[in-house]
Amino acid sequence: MADQAPARLSATETAARLGVKPATLYAYVSRGLLGRERGAHGSTFDPIEVERFAASRRRNGADNPAVLIKDGRPAGGPLMTIDTDIALIEDDQLYYRGKPAADLARTATFESVCSWLWTGHWDPTSTFRPLPGAPAAVRPVLRALPAGVGPADRIRVVVPVLAGIDPLRDVLEPAGVAHRAGGLISTAAAVIGAEVDHDLPRAPVLRQPRHPGDGAVHRVASAGSVAEMLVAALSPGGSVDHDQLVRIVNATLILLVDHDLAVSTLAARAAASARANPYAVVISGLGALDSALHGNASRAAHRMLTAVVSGEPARTVVANRIATGRGGVPGFGHRIYIEADPRAELIMESLADLPGADSALAAAAAVTEVVGDHGGPFRNVDLALATLALAAEMSEEAGEVIFALARIGGWIAHAIDEYSQPPLRLRPVGRYIGP
Repeated sequence: MADQAPARLSATETAARLGVKPATLYAYVSRGLLGRERGAHGSTFDPIEVERFAASRRRNGADNPAVLIKDGRPAGGPLMTIDTDIALIEDDQLYYRGKPAADLARTATFESVCSWLWTGHWDPTSTFRPLPGAPAAVRPVLRALPAGVGPADRIRVVVPVLAGIDPLRDVLEPAGVAHRAGGLISTAAAVIGAEVDHDLPRAPVLRQPRHPGDGAVHRVASAGSVAEMLVAALSPGGSVDHDQLVRIVNATLILLVDHDLAVSTLAARAAASARANPYAVVISGLGALDSALHGNASRAAHRMLTAVVSGEPARTVVANRIATGRGGVPGFGHRIYIEADPRAELIMESLADLPGADSALAAAAAVTEVVGDHGGPFRNVDLALATLALAAEMSEEAGEVIFALARIGGWIAHAIDEYSQPPLRLRPVGRYIGP
């Protein structure tokens, strides 16, 4: 199939996309903010340039204030600034408690990083196991779900079930919260696949570096780790190298544990501020995560890459995506990073060595080239998640599942911190502007 130029937008379509009157659109043209081509049927506009301009208006418009950047780091949004000692984003790099997240992703297990964020102590043998009674309670509930319920919805179903069988769920002492959180994550990872008639696996002890980020190459367990259970559930019988894929998924989980005060993290902290139990905190976070602009963003990117792998030209796929009017090109740009998303770069780097990932990587590269040629933004972690899922023969929902299980670790860290703060401090005051 020959490569095609993106279908251009008419003036009416462009004005509708930008939410402005035609007179305003031509004012943008006269000021050099948008280019146009005149033809027999009137003016037409490059859809990618229009989308880039729309994104800049979203970032800078008074109705959607951008995150303020000061000295290379975010300085707060329109609502509030909350002190946190968990994640730092500075100079396009991500750190957890002063340790580069990239180093941790290369040298540690997801379980050890979560335990460290929850307790402040580095334990290289950290493992997660389901809580007593969890398998027996969860299995009949999952069997009762309608056919076709996906893994992300399974997670959202499992959490309240686990809360219901935990007599200590309202005990907010940090060590107990950390123990139950590990059980929650382990149980959720074990049940997202189709089979629910077996006992949930127990995690083995791992041999790990003595300190986070000490440069040693980590060894992910062949069974029982969260990464292993995810690969078994999301890529059963896949043709890619299993052990290497487990290592990549483990690193991805670590890179997604926390990311400052993302909307789901703010929801989780607000629940913890009201002294919600850890399960309710996670439910709050999952509710905010289940959104097209946050946890679900990799789905659209997966569909886009799948179309390219199937033979559609990348330029056409990108143009068609923009023509839907549902936002920008999925998997590109970020409100906080300036030049690159370090999480995306590390995941893409790890996929380059994965046998069988060539077609997914080529599709991602083709889309990235199209967006870059038109002055679009850099690729982000959603594109990396979509590329990972496609390379590993996973469904489009896989990125969301990996994101959700990883971020539960961060929500629990924020909840433990919030439990030590004055209660209800995150209750803002509304300003009435009605009649």
